[in-house]
Amino acid sequence: MCDELAAEVYRLSATWPRSELYGITAQIRRAALSAPTNLAEGSAKRGRREFARFADMSLGSLAELSYLLRFAHRVGYLTDIEHDGIQSLRNSAGKLTWRLLRALRADV
Repeated sequence: MCDELAAEVYRLSATWPRSELYGITAQIRRAALSAPTNLAEGSAKRGRREFARFADMSLGSLAELSYLLRFAHRVGYLTDIEHDGIQSLRNSAGKLTWRLLRALRADV
């Protein structure tokens, strides 16, 4: 789910003003890509505790992404429909990641 979210953020932000290439475009892409890459890196670590730490960082990236999406909508880079769709995808990714984190922390 986080992978799908990152790809959609890249697709949506491709049309944003070039003047934002090193501003919000870079920041929102970094946050979106950080969520799945933290999960991938954490899954390669030894033990559930380390994996849980990376899942927690992924949740932080998803929270940052949520704000950046709201800001992009506020300044007119996302339409209402785009914003609602991408936030729904972000919410789903967040719920799955939260459940993963809870499972990893169980019995640790």
